[in-house]
Parts: sequence; structure tokens; C-alpha cells
Amino acid sequence: MSIPTVQKTWKVVRQGRPSQALVFDEQAAVPSELQPGEVLVKVKAAALNPVGYKLMGMLPNFLAGRPYPAENDLSGVIVAVHGDSETEFKVGDSVFGIIPVDLQRATKQGALTQYTRVPASYLAPLPSDVSFVQAAGFPLAAMTAWQGLFQYGKLEPGQTVFVNGGSSSVGGFAIQMAKAKGIRVVASASPGNEAYVRSLGADEFIDYTAAPLHQTLATNAPSPKFHVILDAVGLSDPSLYTNSRAYLAPGGIYLNTGPAPSFSLGSIAELFGLVFHAYLRPRWLGGVPSAFKIFMLKYSRDDLHAIAQLIQEGKLKPTVDSVFALEDSLKAYERILSHRAKGKVIVRVDPEAE
Repeated sequence: MSIPTVQKTWKVVRQGRPSQALVFDEQAAVPSELQPGEVLVKVKAAALNPVGYKLMGMLPNFLAGRPYPAENDLSGVIVAVHGDSETEFKVGDSVFGIIPVDLQRATKQGALTQYTRVPASYLAPLPSDVSFVQAAGFPLAAMTAWQGLFQYGKLEPGQTVFVNGGSSSVGGFAIQMAKAKGIRVVASASPGNEAYVRSLGADEFIDYTAAPLHQTLATNAPSPKFHVILDAVGLSDPSLYTNSRAYLAPGGIYLNTGPAPSFSLGSIAELFGLVFHAYLRPRWLGGVPSAFKIFMLKYSRDDLHAIAQLIQEGKLKPTVDSVFALEDSLKAYERILSHRAKGKVIVRVDPEAE
């Protein structure tokens, strides 16, 4: 298989919005030297994630380690393997996987590029019955949902979870995973996304625009109460946690996937309010007794392969919102920044990829 020496790559070069931070380099070098354990992947498709544009906007260059190719999720075909390495893959294998943020900074590799080098342990075989375009959307969001539900939330069959942001990529995967494990799911979204959220398997839908969520939940408290609240929206509504006595079971946990896309200095007061109620205010003064945790994905090969198995079994389906050509990646960022995407925004890196 012939490997070119130059390629097209979207590089993150500075702090700012994607239109300011990204440069399209059509003469970028293709990685020519692999480290032990690494493979070279011809990227077929890449997925956008909120963490990508958040870090572009929040971190100055001296903290971010730029430049490097953008994004973390990918699917593709292995075109080279380090000569002295023993891996489960060989040239020609179809794979999907992730280059986490810490690895991205260390290796200066990313997903929004035609060729990328990545440790084989960060990849899994492409499941049958999903395309490259569909598979690219799974790794980061699906593993985040998986770890929230089962590593931090420790949910078990027969319990109940509330997913705030059921139409988001993390929320959509969380609904499907919970249902696959026999867990009852209540999910929120805007009324226009009700059919979509129900199609993913939600047992009950809540329109978050009708009234403040904590009021709706307190007025119609579930019985039994939620064992886990998975907030995939971000730190946009601290009242969901601070009022959770009414609807979160004793011993339950409120999990938050991190700052909302609109997070700014003006949100710091809300964050301190959450910390105060969660960790500092004693219960006898009104502190919230339930556990509170902001969590981020910690890469696990076992978790990626568990996701692949769920896909293979047909229990986890792709949630593709839209697909853009590599040259149109800035339009893809406009779509994800609109906060109207239902599921994943995908970039088809290889024009011939399905």
C-alpha cells in the first residue's frame, strides 16, 4: 500500500474559536517513524467533540502544547505497523478508536488528518454492520457515558437513572447503554427532540423548557427515586443538584460531565455554589447529602472493547447528526457550536468512506 509523504490536516495553532484557532495545512508531513506499539492509520472519518472547541477557546498556547491536528475520535484502516511490535492488528485491518487529549499533546497527533500514528492499544476492530462514518462517532462520548453509568454511578439492573441532555451524544449513548443493562431511564431534552430521545429507549421524557428541571422533578418525584443523575449538559443548572433531595435516592450520586459549552468566568459563582453545597456546607445547615462528582473520560482499553462488543451485539447504535467533507470542517464546527445537533457531527476525511 503506497503511503504519501504529505497530507491534508486541520491543525490547532492558536487559542480561539475554531474559525480562529484552526489552519488547513494541505502540505503537512505524513508520520514516517513509528514508535514501538504504534500503528499508522489512514483516517476514514473523524468525529467532533465539545472538548475540542472548549480547549481551543480556554487554553493559551503555552498551556496547550500546540500545534497539533485537531480532534480525538477516528476510524480508518491500518497501513503500517511498527516492525518490532506485536499487536493484535495487521496492515489492512479496519479499526476505530481515540487519541485522548493527553496523548494528543504528547505525540502531536490527532484525528482530523488523513494519516495519524497511534498506539495500537487505543484502537479496537471495526464492528461489523457499522460504517467508518458511524464508527468514528463512538469512542469519546460512548466511553464517557459508560464510565459515568457503571464506573462512577455503579448502576445495576432494575435501578433508575435520570439523563439530563438526552439528545446530546453522551446522553444518547447513556440512554442506550442503560436500557441494554435493564435500567429504567428518564431523560430530558427540548420538545423537538422528544421523538429522538424516545427512539433511543428512554422510558420517560421531560421537556426541560416547560419549567425549571428541579421543579418538574420535585413535583413529580419518581418512586423509587433516581439512583444516578447523569448531567450531560454541564454546569448550566446547579439547582438540579442543590435541590436533589426530592428526587435522588439516599446513597445516590449526581454526575456531571464538566463545564457547559457556554462556561465562562461568569459561571464561576455557580461552580463555587455547587462545591459549597456538595463538599463544604454541613447537612444540618442544608448541605446536599448526595454525592457529587464532575468527571472526565479516563481512557481504558477494556472500556473501548466493551463499547465495541455492545455495537457488535446491536445494543448500541450510532447517533450521527450530520456529515461534512474534510475541507468543510469549519462548517462542521458551526453545526456542533449551534447546540442543535442530535448525536454526533462527523467529518468524512476520506471522500470515498462510507
